[in-house]
Amino acid sequence: MYNTLKTLCLIPSISGREERIREKIKEMISPLADECYTDNLGNLIAVKRGNTKDSDSKKKIMLCAHMDEIGFIVTYIEEKGFIRVSTVGGINLVASSCSQVISERGVKGVLVPESGVKAADFSADKFVIDIGAKSRKEAERRVKIGDFFVVNPSLARLCGSRVCGRPIDDRIGCAVMIKLAESLKDKPCAHDIYYAFSVQEEVGCRGAKPAAFGISPDYALVYDVAGTGDTLGAKPMECAVGHGAAIKIKDSSVICHSEVVDRLRSVAEEKGIPHQLEILTYGGTDTSSIQMSGFGCRAGALSIPTRYIHSSVEMADIADAEACVALSEAFIESI
Repeated sequence: MYNTLKTLCLIPSISGREERIREKIKEMISPLADECYTDNLGNLIAVKRGNTKDSDSKKKIMLCAHMDEIGFIVTYIEEKGFIRVSTVGGINLVASSCSQVISERGVKGVLVPESGVKAADFSADKFVIDIGAKSRKEAERRVKIGDFFVVNPSLARLCGSRVCGRPIDDRIGCAVMIKLAESLKDKPCAHDIYYAFSVQEEVGCRGAKPAAFGISPDYALVYDVAGTGDTLGAKPMECAVGHGAAIKIKDSSVICHSEVVDRLRSVAEEKGIPHQLEILTYGGTDTSSIQMSGFGCRAGALSIPTRYIHSSVEMADIADAEACVALSEAFIESI
């Protein structure tokens, strides 16, 4: 799992520019599926066909994780070569301040606030990217209006099975699906499984909705990170790093289907798979888009508890991701 996650984390791919990560995932998932295609919006979908002959009893099970990450887009270049940017997705400017960044063209720089701006006054229009250029002309040879930048990708091992870096959100969900596909490759499955790697989740859960509309699934599971209540001073909540796969009940955008929640809890208890329950009072994932697509879908989610989300030091536990793989396999077998 760690090696798969590291491979995915080290490929920058901001919302709307997921081509590089999509090609890498396609390379990894294609041998594990019967079919692999990209839809008009850019979602990558791999299909493992079920062996049930009765079309009336065969179900479509959609599994989804988003490929994109947050970042910045170039809006203006100053005469002294400093680069003005706007945010793409939910940026924490305090966490991003004084970070190394890299553009889609491979140009390196640092994201810094204007001199004298205090953290309490941070806003996107007070930040620039400094690539070391001496003038606007020199900067324009390397950077164009509309170029995208992301914080430098990384992944490091910490104590035990814990890791930190970025963008763990949501490359860890993609890694869970790839490892699940590896586990299911040579196992008979009654139903069709659709592995959907979605685009533009960070800017409004845009990709998952048309992907689900095209698939029209009977069941869906979404994999994404979830906030935790286990850090000093955190708002009290049940979800904690290292306590297993988090079965989402609700967040600010969705109430998960009760049948899916109950089935996940039941098979987790039956199989002895480490798990916990997630009730998030903020944020949202592709689950809401999938749930409301077409005629509706019985949708649920398995989250990987993660500290310091949308920072350069997102922290998660590999064991929780592995629990998501085991629980997903048991869930699919139970249908």
